[in-house]
Amino acid sequence: MKILVTGGAGFIGGAIVDAALERGWDVRVLDSMRSDVHGGGQTLDVRVDVVRGDVREPDAVARALDGVDAVCHQAAKVGLGVDFSDAPDYVSSNELGTAVLLAAMADAGITRLVQASSMVVYGEGLYRGPAGLARPAPRRVADLDAGRFDPLTDDGEPLAPELIGEDAPLDPRNVYATTKLSQEYLASSWARSTGAVVASLRYHNVYGPGMPQNTPYAGVASLFRSALQRGEAPRVFEDGGQRRDFVHVRDVASANIAALDWTQAQGEGTTRAFNVGSGDVHTIGELAESVSRHFGGPDPIVTGEYRLGDVRHITASSERLRTELGWSPAVSFDDGMREFATATLRAAVVDSAG
Repeated sequence: MKILVTGGAGFIGGAIVDAALERGWDVRVLDSMRSDVHGGGQTLDVRVDVVRGDVREPDAVARALDGVDAVCHQAAKVGLGVDFSDAPDYVSSNELGTAVLLAAMADAGITRLVQASSMVVYGEGLYRGPAGLARPAPRRVADLDAGRFDPLTDDGEPLAPELIGEDAPLDPRNVYATTKLSQEYLASSWARSTGAVVASLRYHNVYGPGMPQNTPYAGVASLFRSALQRGEAPRVFEDGGQRRDFVHVRDVASANIAALDWTQAQGEGTTRAFNVGSGDVHTIGELAESVSRHFGGPDPIVTGEYRLGDVRHITASSERLRTELGWSPAVSFDDGMREFATATLRAAVVDSAG
């Protein structure tokens, strides 16, 4: 089989390329090599056929799709960003880029797609309160300023976070989240129109060797690790009690391989979303402590700062992925953090302005 990995020179895309090569597949990569993503550049395996170009460029996309059986779409602008001025680039990179890719796939008759989505499409996660399950409204600035970080009921009662499933209502609460959900909707519309098959993988907090460093668009694990590398203590926002699921990049890559296999066995017009997480919930404070300990650096500092676009707790069940695709994670939290604490990160970016 020959696959195209868009964004295949990136952090997650590169891990997928490695996993696909291990399966003996032919791999082509379409990547723009943007300086704000790749820093000093990225070297790919000599077995990979590389098309340098932007996923928003129809000619580049058409060249990349030639002779391809399936597409693994990872190219995107990620993270919460700096401020709302990033919005046009997020929308262009993620939404327009996906639309151009899907249109070209329709023209080429390619009907199998695995698309990178994110847990952020859920907004705040699922909670249980005195009256049962609840989805809280966005947190109020007054509560955040006062250090009241956990969502409450309208009556001020505490809510306990629970795992969220793929069929829960979607509620994106920042620009990046909105674009990821838009990518899912575009792919679903394309599948209905063409009879194609789509697996949308909603990643949790991905970490591992090769993460980009020193950029506001990187994940929190990279920000902590970059601080330690500079000799600084990781700075933990809020009180560090935010619950997340940290999943290793090699496990995310294996989930993509399983999803590509799944697309081959599905009927026309099938779309399915899958949460991709380790199933092992940890707080951001625990992440910072673990990376610091394995690195041998200073203890984390809990700052009480917050970002309005952040959600408090978001952890999802990956049972559908395990049951329907036969996937399971292979890297434990402690083993992964021990490796990540001293692993090589991607070179610092040249320009983080987007």
